[in-house]
Amino acid sequence: MRELSLHILDIAENGITAGADCIHILVEEDRTADRLTVIITDNGHGMSAEKITRLADPFVTSRTTRRVGLGLSLLAAAAERCEGLLSVETEPDAGTKVKATFLYSHIDRAPMGDMAATITTLIRGNPQIEFVYTHITDGEEFTLDTRKLKAEMGYLSVTNPVVIHHFTASIRNSRGQLTAK
Repeated sequence: MRELSLHILDIAENGITAGADCIHILVEEDRTADRLTVIITDNGHGMSAEKITRLADPFVTSRTTRRVGLGLSLLAAAAERCEGLLSVETEPDAGTKVKATFLYSHIDRAPMGDMAATITTLIRGNPQIEFVYTHITDGEEFTLDTRKLKAEMGYLSVTNPVVIHHFTASIRNSRGQLTAK
């Protein structure tokens, strides 16, 4: 995948497929430490011990709609290519935590991509799922939490085009403020 946001989209969708009703996405850019960390945590069904031992194998998947499971193996390869690594913590019926780290300045690190589009695609396509997106850049934090937003919005749906536009603008504006140093 050419952008890290697409990896995040894929891993979050895996969590939804695994029965999660809440997904936390954390992106931390620490330019001083030259480190980029991406953590996706869900409360789905978790993975079997056998699947964990074969994460790097792209021909292992729990899906019945396709025979390959490229998401985790591609993310692992992307992290390793950039002097980082991928770790997965999972517990049956308790969810999964995927953590990828990258050397921030590595020439082969894929760009972050359009996180606003990624997050709003997840929200719009899965209004029954709660999402908590946190992006930290050099200590400055932005968080979008659909649980809090739904409580404040009253009758408006998170799939309402005006609401999605507001979410997109909020994420993009925060990204501009966070990176305008």
